[in-house]
Amino acid sequence: MKVISNQTSVTEFFLLGVTDIQEPQPFLFAVFITIYFVNITGNGAILTIVISDPRLHLPMYFFLGNLACLDICYSTVTVPKMLEHFLSTGKTISFLGCITQLHFFHFLGTTESLLLAVMAFDRFVAICKPLHYSVIMNRQLCTLMAVTIWIIAFLHALLHSVMTSRLRFCGSNQIHHFFCDVKPLLELACGNTELNLWLLNTVTGTVASVPFFLTFLSYFYIIMYLFLKTRSCSMLHKALSTCASHFMVVVLFYAPVIFTYIRPSSGSSLDQDRIIAIMYSVVTPALNPLIYTLRNKEVRSALCRKMRRWFRLDKI
Repeated sequence: MKVISNQTSVTEFFLLGVTDIQEPQPFLFAVFITIYFVNITGNGAILTIVISDPRLHLPMYFFLGNLACLDICYSTVTVPKMLEHFLSTGKTISFLGCITQLHFFHFLGTTESLLLAVMAFDRFVAICKPLHYSVIMNRQLCTLMAVTIWIIAFLHALLHSVMTSRLRFCGSNQIHHFFCDVKPLLELACGNTELNLWLLNTVTGTVASVPFFLTFLSYFYIIMYLFLKTRSCSMLHKALSTCASHFMVVVLFYAPVIFTYIRPSSGSSLDQDRIIAIMYSVVTPALNPLIYTLRNKEVRSALCRKMRRWFRLDKI
């Protein structure tokens, strides 16, 4: 910290971490580095086969590749710093580093929120309007939707990072979290934070709840369409299986996010927020590739073909 006009201005923050225990925690380090390794390996494999396998050059897998890339980046914003802090007692992060982490966390999180809604729309068109699928979900539209959600997410994150960076922090610099997020930073701010809280609850709440509602609506129409129109049991099972994997990812991501950002701050617990944040920022990105590879026949087949090709090259 540095002193300005007899007041203390915070120039760095102290992250208390997953727990408030300040000694090195090798066991937690081992647990989280394993989860992070599963995330990088699984999502990296999906990204590789989606890019390299021509059979997967379809809109559904284009968005799946975006999701895999997002999950790698999303965890990388928070997990490496968390792992570093598990093995050290110096858990500081600079003010600029904190705002940067906050920005990219909300940028990538918002992108994933919007992307899941787009993926649900893709499944709606594929199942409910199969004859028009290639016309509606053409390459130009897919690219436009992907670029649009990345831009919207960047602007949403920029709003939070700019508004938070303008706050005055003159008291404690201990953040009761394992990364820099808006809510724990507002607890440390000295000035009026009503606008920031409104933006967090209203804007972020809307960014999370509207895509969730649209996603839920898409799957509701899909299920109704399948039960009313489909006569083939095998086609019904295949379509429901594909939707089930998508919907599982949606629930795992949206449920903790909405619980964290839509609740009133007065009724929230920072300890509870830390546990929930671990779910959507660390655990869910590692589970996504397992869900897609185990439940998606095309992805499993492409992965097997890729592995057989690698084994043949190793034997030569």
